[in-house]
Amino acid sequence: MTDPTRTPPVPPPVAPPFDLAAQARIVARLAEGVTEEQLAGATPCPDYTVRNLLGHLLGLAVAFRDAARKDLGPTTDTTPDASVPDAGPGWREELPKALDELADAWRDPAAWTGMTRAGSVDLPGEVAAAVAADEIVVHGWDLARATGQDYAPDPVLLETAYGFLSAAVEESGRDGNGIFGPVVPVPADAPLLDRAVGLSGRDPGWTPAAA
Repeated sequence: MTDPTRTPPVPPPVAPPFDLAAQARIVARLAEGVTEEQLAGATPCPDYTVRNLLGHLLGLAVAFRDAARKDLGPTTDTTPDASVPDAGPGWREELPKALDELADAWRDPAAWTGMTRAGSVDLPGEVAAAVAADEIVVHGWDLARATGQDYAPDPVLLETAYGFLSAAVEESGRDGNGIFGPVVPVPADAPLLDRAVGLSGRDPGWTPAAA
């Protein structure tokens, strides 16, 4: 007979399917390599200079950190296009700190459960994690390409971003748009990073000179 006073055992937490830490460090190193002279330069995001892109990275790191923590409020309720982001005077210290906190927050299995919010959109925790992975992979490419730095994203997160982008394009396939804009056709045998970049609406061959 079951003892009604006995507390049932708590199952061990399930480890998250991926970790953002390696990719967060890659993006932080790219940001560290940005010179003051490059801040006004063009990026693959037509409306963003390098400083705007850095501001966007800081904002999304904070927003998805808070989404993981279920700390919903101004940081998670603001739409990405509410204003053009900008890197404030303390971005060199603030961005790597926010990226570390982002990765740490998503190591908590509880972050992946239930609903949360980011960019004013309510979505399941596991979907928010995939969006965060996609954001730091694709915008890492943007930053590297805009500032002439080498870029090799974390392989697991690149696969995650590619899968997320493929699903997004398939869902909106009637017009060939990805979540960032019209898909840029890329050969099927191109490197996975190029294919992900194309799905995000970017030309893998983009350079600052072409802006």
